[in-house]
Amino acid sequence: MIYFSAVGLINALGSNVDEISRSLSSNRSGLTKQHGWLLHGKSTWIGKASAPLPQIPAKLAQHNSRNNRLLLAALTQIQPQVDIAIQQYGRERIAVIMGTSTSGIHEGELAIAQQLESGELPDHYAYQQQELGDPSQFLATFLQLNGPTYTLSTACSSSVRAIISGYRLIKTGLADAALVGGADSLCRMAINGFDSLESISYQRCMPFAQQRDGINIGESAGLILLSREPAKVALLGSGESSDAWHMSAPHPEGIGAERAMRMALEQANFEPEQVGYINLHGTATPLNDVAEAQAVNRVFGAATPCSSTKHLTGHTLGAAGVTEAALSWLILDRDLTLPIQDFSVSVKDPTIADINLLTAPQKLAKKAIISNSFAFGGNNACLLLGEV
Repeated sequence: MIYFSAVGLINALGSNVDEISRSLSSNRSGLTKQHGWLLHGKSTWIGKASAPLPQIPAKLAQHNSRNNRLLLAALTQIQPQVDIAIQQYGRERIAVIMGTSTSGIHEGELAIAQQLESGELPDHYAYQQQELGDPSQFLATFLQLNGPTYTLSTACSSSVRAIISGYRLIKTGLADAALVGGADSLCRMAINGFDSLESISYQRCMPFAQQRDGINIGESAGLILLSREPAKVALLGSGESSDAWHMSAPHPEGIGAERAMRMALEQANFEPEQVGYINLHGTATPLNDVAEAQAVNRVFGAATPCSSTKHLTGHTLGAAGVTEAALSWLILDRDLTLPIQDFSVSVKDPTIADINLLTAPQKLAKKAIISNSFAFGGNNACLLLGEV
């Protein structure tokens, strides 16, 4: 059995798991309306991590990006447990597997803007800051770890695939522990890219609501230390699939999403009725919510409580998977009230398949949670975590 030995998290809901736990319990959204990110003077709602971030050491200046500073903020929360793992297993037996889709693109944007203005790149700019592989390289270098180290970038399923990869490395004996997760920081390229796809909402996003019209982008970093050391919550199963349907849209019937959920259940030797809550991908785009609801209905029917938390954190892209896995871990570890779906502005879409979207607070009745992450290209990943 592979356990969640420690979890660190930072996003728009708070700077650590304690703050985020309080925000999640009160269903408080971290989204704020901001200008300056979208072109043509438009404004949107953003999930920005507002806490001061730790500084990257001078000797690692080539890794100095907001993305890596978010990761360092998450690492600080679990540094004692990581240090114990290093002492116990050795530096070559701990893997570092991260997921990201933006890495340090924002630093690249700022550098190009200065170059256009002055003709020169900033002295502190290094190309490595924006390389997709940099998050794992930074953490491994910072911690002086010599185990398997790589970064996955499969859009919004990136950090879930990083978690699954770390799990497999431990199961196959290639590592004794794995530091897994990922980060994505706000950048104009991603926000305006989604806007060009007509997927950005200019109001607070409303997953599964009749008047939903798109996503709000957020930023986040989450780290999970996986090991065989017994803990309260374990990774019981996982599932992966590919729609191969469209470059950006999901399969309209959620075929791949269904396959990933069934795979996670099968790996855990679970029946659907044993799951107490589903943290839905729930982006608040018209296509995603319809497809996911169909898949959930076919697997779980209309009984299993479920909701999306993206109206609280924003869609944190490559970090969405670890963000929502960590929120699921918090619910299990601290017996939190399940997040509810907000239909205060618009009613639930009556045309989506029948699923048990939560509209009133309730506790988790069965100690197992499914967490869904679905990405461009129909790249689907699903985690099943729970108490043993």
